[in-house]
Amino acid sequence: MSDSVTTLNKRRDFLRAASARRQGTPGFLLQARPRDPSEPCKGARVGFTCSKKLGNAVARNRAKRRLREIARLILPEAGRAGWDYVLVGRHTATATRDFAQMQADLKRALDRVHTTP
Repeated sequence: MSDSVTTLNKRRDFLRAASARRQGTPGFLLQARPRDPSEPCKGARVGFTCSKKLGNAVARNRAKRRLREIARLILPEAGRAGWDYVLVGRHTATATRDFAQMQADLKRALDRVHTTP
């Protein structure tokens, strides 16, 4: 990740994002929330999760690698500072969907999440 995008590490941050805005795409689910001004951290933060529904450890790791890469490419320009994003992998789709389509999905999902009140 770049300097403007850091990784979420704490479970409470994942839970907060899970109860905020959501936008589904064919390849993954995006969860996003604006952070409170009292929360310390510059830039955007991103986390990744893939449940055992995706398959064995090899399949989950492949899906997470793909999610990390699209976040690395898209979030520095399309993400907003002061926001937390969590990308949740989908069964088979995250590992097999065309990479360019997944990038376009993330851009669309970010636009929708940021325009929703």
